[in-house]
Amino acid sequence: MWTVWLEYVAVLVVVAALTVAMGKWLAYCFTGESHWRIERWSYRAIGVNPDERMGWQRYGVALLLSNALMMLLGYLLLRLQMQLPLNPLGNPAQTPDLAFNTAASFITNTNWQAYSGETSLSNATQMVVITFLMFAGSITGAAVCAGFIRGIARSNASDVGNYWVDFVRILWRVMLPVSFAVALFLVWQGVPQTLTTQVDAHTLEGATQSLLTGPIASLESIKHVGTNGGGYFSMNAAHPFENPTPLSNIVHILSMLLIPAALTYALGSMLLRRRQGWVLFGACAILFSAFLALVFNAEQSGSAALARAGADQSMSLEQSGGNMEGKELRFGIADTALFVTTTTAATTGSVNAMHDSLTPLGGITPLAQMMLNSVFGGDGVGLINLIQYAILTVFVAGMMIGRTPEFLGKKIEAREIKLVMLAVLAHPACVLGFTAIATLWPDTNASLNNHGPHGFSEVLYAYTSATANNGSAFAGLNANTPFFNTTLGLAMLFGRFLTMLPMLAVAGSLASKATVPPGPGTFPTATPLFMGLLIFVIAVVGGLTFLPALALGPVVEHLQMLAGQVYP
Repeated sequence: MWTVWLEYVAVLVVVAALTVAMGKWLAYCFTGESHWRIERWSYRAIGVNPDERMGWQRYGVALLLSNALMMLLGYLLLRLQMQLPLNPLGNPAQTPDLAFNTAASFITNTNWQAYSGETSLSNATQMVVITFLMFAGSITGAAVCAGFIRGIARSNASDVGNYWVDFVRILWRVMLPVSFAVALFLVWQGVPQTLTTQVDAHTLEGATQSLLTGPIASLESIKHVGTNGGGYFSMNAAHPFENPTPLSNIVHILSMLLIPAALTYALGSMLLRRRQGWVLFGACAILFSAFLALVFNAEQSGSAALARAGADQSMSLEQSGGNMEGKELRFGIADTALFVTTTTAATTGSVNAMHDSLTPLGGITPLAQMMLNSVFGGDGVGLINLIQYAILTVFVAGMMIGRTPEFLGKKIEAREIKLVMLAVLAHPACVLGFTAIATLWPDTNASLNNHGPHGFSEVLYAYTSATANNGSAFAGLNANTPFFNTTLGLAMLFGRFLTMLPMLAVAGSLASKATVPPGPGTFPTATPLFMGLLIFVIAVVGGLTFLPALALGPVVEHLQMLAGQVYP
C-alpha cells in the first residue's frame, strides 16, 4: 500500500516542478512585448491590429464572436461529413441535434461525446473539426485567463490586453509545441498516427480482424494538454490505441495538470506575489489529495454487498483485489484512481476506466470535483473559478472584522461581489436546473440502464459534467437523443460563458482601480491561514449547494448497499 502513496507523492512533486517551468514560460508569453514572425503573419492573416488595447467588453465580444463562428464552422462540417474527403468508410453526417451538441461540446472545452468516434466520424472530421476545436476551446480559456490576470494586476488601467494577441501567442508558443512533443512521445509508446482508416490483423486462430486506426496521437496530445477530454475511440483512454502503457498513462495525467497548475505560478509572477501563487496551488493540491484518497480507498475496499455475499472462495478472492469492475488490468486501482481524480480536477473528461462502475463513495470524487469546478480546473477557467472563491473568502473575512474587503491591493466593492455571485450561482443553477428538468422528462427512463439512486446519479453526472465543461460520463445513460443533445449542449454553453464573462468583468473593474497599500486591518492572502479559509469556503459553498443532490444519488446508494439493497 505504501508504494501507491509513494507514487502519488512522486506525481505531485513532478507536477510542482513542471508548475515552475511552465508557469515562468506562461508569464513570459502573457507579458512579452515582442511578437514572433509567425505571430505577425497570423495577425495579418486574420486582419487584426496587435497593438489595439481592449477593455473587458471588447475583449469579451472578440471572444464570443470568434467562438460562435468556430462553433458554426464545426457544426456545418459535421453536417456535411458525407461530402468531405478522407471518409472511405462512408460515415454519414451527424443529425442536427447531435451536430449541435458536438460543436458546442468541443468549442466550450467540454468534449462530451454522444457518439462513437471510430464508427461515426471520418479522418477529416476527426482532424478538421474535433482536433481543431480542441485547440480553439483550450486556447480560448487560457487567453481569457491571461486577460483576467493582467486585469487584476494593473492599476488605473482601462484595458486587459488584446484577445487576439493572447490567442495567437498561446497557440504558437504553448499549445502547438507542447502537443507536438507529447504526440511524438505517444507514438513512441505505440499510439497510432496515420491517415489509414483501418488495418487487417491476423488472430492466433487464423481469422482476419479489421482494426480502426487514424491520426490518434495528435488528438490524444491536445486532448490532455488542452484539458479537452473525449477520445478517438468510444472507450477513450481505456483503449490500448489511446493509452497503451502505464508510462503513457502517467504522461496523460501530467499533461492534464500541466497548464492549470502552472497558471497559479504565472499569476504569482505577473503580480510579483509568488507566495500568492503557491497559496492557490497549495489549496488545489490539498483538495486534490483529499479526493484522491477518497476514491482510492473506496475502490480498494470494494463493495460491501459483494463482501457480505462472498461466502464462497471466488467472491472472497475477487474482493481481495478491490473493485476492479470497469477498470483496465494494466492500470489497476491505484492508477485508475489517480486518473479519475485528475481528469475531473482538471475538467478534462478523459477516462481510463468506466466511472459508472465506481463504488458509490468512489463516484462522489468525480462528481464533487466537477461541482466545485476549482480544483486546478481546466486551462484558464480553473484559475478564474478559484479566484472567484478567493474573492468570496476575503469578502467573508472582511465582513467578520467590519472592513471593506481587499484582494491583491484592490478594494472589493458591491459591483465586484455582484459579478462574483453571478458566476458562483450560474454553475449550480445550470447543473441542478437541467437535472430537475431531465428527471421529470417522460423519455428519460428509456435512456437509463440503471434505476433508483444510481440512475439519478447518471443524470446528475451528465449535467454536472456538461456545465463544468468536463465531458466525462457515468456511461449508463444514453444521451444521444434530441432532448439530451439539446439540453446538454445548452448546459455546456451556459456553464462556459455565464461564469467566464462575469469574472472577466471583475478583472476589468479591478484594473480601473488604484492599488491600495496594505494597512493594519488588511487581511493577508498569501498565508497558510488564507489557504485554509479558501479551502473551507470552497467546501462549505459547494456542500451547501450540492449536498442535497448528492444525498439523493451516491450517498443513499452507499447506505442502501450497506443495508444489502441492490438494483437489477
